[in-house]
Amino acid sequence: MRAKLVAVAVAALAPVIAMLAYNEVAMRLQRSQEVRMQASQAARQASFEVERIVEGLRWLMVAVTAMPSVRHQDANTCNEALTSLAANVPNIQTLFVLSPAGTPICGSTAIPRTTNFADRDYFKKALQTKAFVVGRYTKSRVSDSPVLPLAMPVVEGDRVRAVVVSGIRLDWLQNRVTERGIAPGSAVTIADDTGTILARVPLAERFVGTVIPPDFQKLIHADEPGVINVMSQDGTERVLGYRPISEAGLPLYVSAGFSTAEAFGPIDRATVNNVIGIVLGVATAFCLSMFIGKRFILTPISHIAEVMERWRGGEAAARTRMNGTDELAAVGASLDRLLDELDCRRTQNESVEEERMLLVRELTHRVKNGFALVQAIARQTFARSDPDRYRSFSERLAALGGTYDLILSREGLASPIRAILTAALRAHVASEAQNVSLDGPDFVLPPDLALPLSLVVHELATNATKYGSLGTEYGSVEVLWKRDGKRLVLTWTESGGPTVINAGKKGFGSVLIERAFPAKFEPQCLADYRPEGLVFELSFTAVEMKAEIDAIASKVEIA
Repeated sequence: MRAKLVAVAVAALAPVIAMLAYNEVAMRLQRSQEVRMQASQAARQASFEVERIVEGLRWLMVAVTAMPSVRHQDANTCNEALTSLAANVPNIQTLFVLSPAGTPICGSTAIPRTTNFADRDYFKKALQTKAFVVGRYTKSRVSDSPVLPLAMPVVEGDRVRAVVVSGIRLDWLQNRVTERGIAPGSAVTIADDTGTILARVPLAERFVGTVIPPDFQKLIHADEPGVINVMSQDGTERVLGYRPISEAGLPLYVSAGFSTAEAFGPIDRATVNNVIGIVLGVATAFCLSMFIGKRFILTPISHIAEVMERWRGGEAAARTRMNGTDELAAVGASLDRLLDELDCRRTQNESVEEERMLLVRELTHRVKNGFALVQAIARQTFARSDPDRYRSFSERLAALGGTYDLILSREGLASPIRAILTAALRAHVASEAQNVSLDGPDFVLPPDLALPLSLVVHELATNATKYGSLGTEYGSVEVLWKRDGKRLVLTWTESGGPTVINAGKKGFGSVLIERAFPAKFEPQCLADYRPEGLVFELSFTAVEMKAEIDAIASKVEIA
């Protein structure tokens, strides 16, 4: 019962737990979509910022290429103009003009004439493409600080007359990214087309100048922007939005990642709180179910069961004495009314039983008197004129009377087959019981089978005494019975007597044997007159006998 109460409590909590689990999954899916959208948006904003910076410097360098002093390569005037211009643009390191051979013409700072930039990739690409070029992470030959070089060719016709070169200060770019601010656990990375990191928040001192790991190199030149879940180099699991480099778009790779732990922190804390609440709720529900179940269910049920056991044990006055409006109290009250009614019926049955016993004793007395009267009439009628017939009749009457005594002693209900056979054979084997053996399963027969069986066995014993094995000193009889499906099969086997001869003539005993049983039991008999002794087999249906035995047993149990 306790397990059932626990099951009821679990069933009551199951919908709540299922709803919380559903809300948990739904919130996590929704939060995951929000974080991915935020990562994509943050990467897009950072890329727009970088693109705006680069685009502004591109237009600055376009303006420089249009300056007369630059186009005419007037060094003095060019130096003054570039110095003045560079002082007002804080995001660039220097601004200078190189000849197609890579030697300096003029600049915002003094550059040794022996310095040559012809080996720089960005310089070569500007000469080759005759277009604006964004270079790669480079240590400046002028200031020896890391810069992102920019180059714009000065083109006249189809010929490049000079190349304007500048560089974005990476410390300025780092400060600009830092000033934008990021959420705790988040990260922003800017890299060139080789994957070299130009700026990173956080841990710039650790990552700037290093190359993005090979596992993420494919993101730099991806076909389109995207969002993925990654384990960053700093050991933080993040949702990463990235913007790849493309020829017609952004010249730099930009990514923005949000820490999964920070992004899902509120949900995780809410989950922990929910789990704690569920555990406490389940524990409370179990405790309450145990207390309430024991107080209002288990205790009343145990009391009812105890009263029933006491009543079955013979304590007729046992009652639950329960009253109230709940269902178990109603059950207890109903049980009390039932026990009261059973007590009343038991008292009535006892009274009826006493009356029945008186009638049975009276019937027994009258039957015995009737048998005695019949025997007296028979003795007066033909005891002297025909002693043999009188003796045979007297023995049959005695066998019938013995069976009636047996039946009436069992209150007219039924008799064991072994007792019936013993009573029928008593007159023939009283002094030589060792000559007769009985063997078979124990069960009882109703009166309408007991009486004919007794008469048949008596006739068989009479004939065995007169003509068969029981008439000699060493003769014997074996009586066996068994069940064969719905039928009872009894076999009478004689041995050790005189040689048996079948006279072929049926006497009264043979007719009695064949017609003793009612037709409803479908009796069948077969006599085999063997030289060593008679073998007689009798069978009849015993289905009705079984039904009466069950009824007797049930009555005995109720009483």
